Amino acid sequence: MPVGALWQALADLVLPTSCAGCGGSGLALRHEVCADCARAVESLRAAPTRPDPAPAGLPACVALGAYDGRLRELILAFKERGRHRLARPLGALLAEAVAASAAPGRPLLLLYVPDTAEAARARHGDHMRALARCAAERLREAGRRVELAAPLRALPKADSAHLSSAERAAGASGAFTLRRGPLEDARRAVPGSVTVLLDDIVTTGATLAAASSLLAGVGVRVDTCVTLAATRRYLPHRAIWP
Repeated sequence: MPVGALWQALADLVLPTSCAGCGGSGLALRHEVCADCARAVESLRAAPTRPDPAPAGLPACVALGAYDGRLRELILAFKERGRHRLARPLGALLAEAVAASAAPGRPLLLLYVPDTAEAARARHGDHMRALARCAAERLREAGRRVELAAPLRALPKADSAHLSSAERAAGASGAFTLRRGPLEDARRAVPGSVTVLLDDIVTTGATLAAASSLLAGVGVRVDTCVTLAATRRYLPHRAIWP
């Protein structure tokens, strides 16, 4: 292999040449995203969202956008495809959604839904911890008073991708346990803080409801849940003719 081609091959291992959002190649990238994709996701505005039906114990929810298109591809690229440099821009987007959901003058307590140990190993780190840290940093840069705590530990669980709403709810009910030290950190949050539970995607709301209910049971009330994306849910297919 010629020396020039060798160095290019090595560079490609470190710096992807395709956009994480649209897959386009030969484009100028910043944090692995082309300008068009960056503009598309930066134009999104956080809005209230709620699964229907919503599970018991689910706080108010806010999402930056629908789980489709470029936003979906960026989340998957970061979460499942090893594009770890997306943590900063996705964390910044999450911060924008948090800022839109909490009054400007109030301090913030950020919590997050953690990965299981198995998922964190597969992803070379807990993806939501990385996003939560980047979101907290961005909010502090904007002048917000922010505390970040990690009182939840995720227990091993089955893949929920193909489960029904009822099956997801049943699995989520025992999905977490509490970490004593970080729980005390959360309890010592500044009085009057808005407690925000972060996740990447809300689908049925079962995971967020289970985590919020567990925290509420030990005196940490989640005021709102904020996610990057919300799935669009469709009625299951049924035959029209009997």
